[in-house]
Amino acid sequence: MGAPLSPAAGRALTRPSRRPLAALAALVALLAVGAGTLLDLRPPAPRPADAPAGEFSAGRAYGHVQAVAGRPHVAGSPANDEVRAHLEAVLRGLGLETEVQDTVAEEAGQLSGAAGGATLARVRNVVARLPGTGPTGTVFLVAHYDAVQTGPGGNDDGAGVATILEVARALTSGPRPRNDVVLVLTDAEEACLCGASAFASDHPLAAGKGVVLNLEARGRTGPVIMFETSPDNAGLVGVFGRAAPHPVGTSFAVEVYRALPNDTDFTPFLDEGFLGLNSAYLDGGAIYHTPLDTPASMDRASLQHHGDNALGLAREFGRIDLGTLHAGHDATYFPIPGGLARYPGPLVLPLALLALAGVVVLGWLARRRGRVTGGRLAAGFGLALVPILVAPVGAQLLWAAVTTIRPGYAELLDPYRPTWYRLAVLALAAAVLFAWYALTRRRVGPAALAIGGLGWLALLGVLLAVLVPGGAYLATLPAVAGVLAGLVALTTRVDGPVPVTAVTLAGVVAVVILLPTVVLLFPALGMAMGGVAALFAVLLGLAALPVVDLLHPEAGGQRGLVALRARRLGALPAGAATLAAVVFAGVGLAVDRFDAAHPAPTHLMYALDAGTGQARWLSHESAPQPWTDGYVDGKVSVADDFPGIGTDELLGGPAQATDLPAPKLDLLADTTAAGERTLRLRLTPQRAVRLVTLHVDTSTATVRDAQVAGRPVPVEQRDGRWGFGVVFHAPPPEGIEITLTVTPKAERIALRAMDASDGLDNLPGFRPRPPGVGVAGSHTSEMLAVARTYPL
Repeated sequence: MGAPLSPAAGRALTRPSRRPLAALAALVALLAVGAGTLLDLRPPAPRPADAPAGEFSAGRAYGHVQAVAGRPHVAGSPANDEVRAHLEAVLRGLGLETEVQDTVAEEAGQLSGAAGGATLARVRNVVARLPGTGPTGTVFLVAHYDAVQTGPGGNDDGAGVATILEVARALTSGPRPRNDVVLVLTDAEEACLCGASAFASDHPLAAGKGVVLNLEARGRTGPVIMFETSPDNAGLVGVFGRAAPHPVGTSFAVEVYRALPNDTDFTPFLDEGFLGLNSAYLDGGAIYHTPLDTPASMDRASLQHHGDNALGLAREFGRIDLGTLHAGHDATYFPIPGGLARYPGPLVLPLALLALAGVVVLGWLARRRGRVTGGRLAAGFGLALVPILVAPVGAQLLWAAVTTIRPGYAELLDPYRPTWYRLAVLALAAAVLFAWYALTRRRVGPAALAIGGLGWLALLGVLLAVLVPGGAYLATLPAVAGVLAGLVALTTRVDGPVPVTAVTLAGVVAVVILLPTVVLLFPALGMAMGGVAALFAVLLGLAALPVVDLLHPEAGGQRGLVALRARRLGALPAGAATLAAVVFAGVGLAVDRFDAAHPAPTHLMYALDAGTGQARWLSHESAPQPWTDGYVDGKVSVADDFPGIGTDELLGGPAQATDLPAPKLDLLADTTAAGERTLRLRLTPQRAVRLVTLHVDTSTATVRDAQVAGRPVPVEQRDGRWGFGVVFHAPPPEGIEITLTVTPKAERIALRAMDASDGLDNLPGFRPRPPGVGVAGSHTSEMLAVARTYPL
């Protein structure tokens, strides 16, 4: 028998006879498992250009990145025409049936909603087909070859395009697959997803649907994450788990992305009923949509990760009967060292309820064994909510303080060098947990606090199972592991090795499940939402609370100076974590300064009213950088003058007018019947532009019907003067024909035409950005808009 327990010591789940050794062993085990888990998330080493023909080579693919992303190539530009010609030449050189789908398509998703109208584009998709030997369906590899106006798109989406070209080469070098493989390199994704929409809804090869693998990038480095699927994904996830050489993806990410208003080329395919998977690498988001998104910025290991997975999945989907993929339910899945863990979605709620029942049983047994009282259990449960709430709030306050010191971060998805800030958030979460535990441990007892923490994990698991089923595993499985460990600890010698081993194994489960989520949440959501990562870090700490207890002196039994010394030792982890948080944040501020290689992002537009001859500078910065402040002097609304820019409040300032023409609006036909007037118009840009818009003053007419380039568009009346509008990206030089059927409210109908090009360098009054000042990643950065009202 061991030594008799003091009342306080008896309130612990473990009481190892060699406490320092047990603490060291448990801590080393958790650190080793954590390190192995994170190492397994790393992208694979890039293969050289002389890799075997049947393998994907980042070295070979990178040559395509350089060819595609040599300069900005927005949809409709001559540079984009050159990229398209390169793609056609490569695919035809591989012997693939290749064509260009040249058409007009309407927006999918809500990318251009701020511009106040129906959105369309002329698109030219590059489509190639590798016929199968006995098709059961079609596999589609999709990426967009256009880029934003502000950057060359080395990663977004040069990575996806280059991956598909190299995968196509590997596929054509071996036996043909059973199923057809169609490569779809889309146009105008950045503008409106119109290329993908055109293919998914209208192309003959899309008529039979199939499986889509969409490849994206929203950064420059990091693992490729499969973050979105079609509904009822269990069959797809099964293939992903066995065929992707490096499967990184979580059902929680799928649930989160479904709830967000974000769209990629995957969206139009989902809308048309395709099955599929959407993948991207996300870290290094500071360069997203900026001039820094160059081929040189790319981490070729991430490119290799894209390629390995895409090739493995293309071969497997190309081999199997695609008709067997309809599972009828979603899978729960998450990465573990060496692969992907998954189980059927119908098990989610029963497991969550089992975990909750297990916590109740654990609490009952702990009370029967004298480790807790009813009051302490209630106190432990209530107090365990404190770090769950305080840590995320503290992380958000920390980032608010950092952005107050460095306001330029507000325009970035993430800092250029975010590691130190991420470590600061994790240290802050640890400090909150350790301080809370040190303050409550002696009074409430380690067992009551541990069971209380498991109670919140189990309760959160039930809530997630009902509301966000794909994320329930994050709370349910650590809770189940903690309950099992607690039951073992309560039914074996408290001072023996078994309880310590049990709680350490439960901590291992929590680390394997929660640590990847914590790490992946940072690049996915950015530092502006670092509180979410802090929340899951605290949940990890609560799941491993019995191991945390081993870092403290044994509870109870001390008096006088010994007790004081024990309390001081118990405060050491909290103090060390607090100091680490301050140091990490300070190092982040010192290391991640804006300079010529890492410029402060600035946003500026120029808008000219060709009718009145008045011009203004505009910016969407909330707190203008010093360079931007030289152009703007206050808040303005441009909804009445430039409805094509949108209704958001901007910063504005006077600008010198330049001699640029507005788009020309010609009346081709004007007929009236049954009180309705039909106008056939041609809107023609008078200069090289990226887009044109036409809006109707709905105080002068109500729009009943509209057609653009022969395609009917939805008529939605919006608030404000210009209640109906059309936005057209990549307009042809000859212009576009628009037919409006309206009910007049006035003798003359007012229409507002606008076009927009890119680049401010030649404008009067523009001063080039100095070193250390860059361009913000925005679809309106550097926009030059010219508008005019036409009364008809």
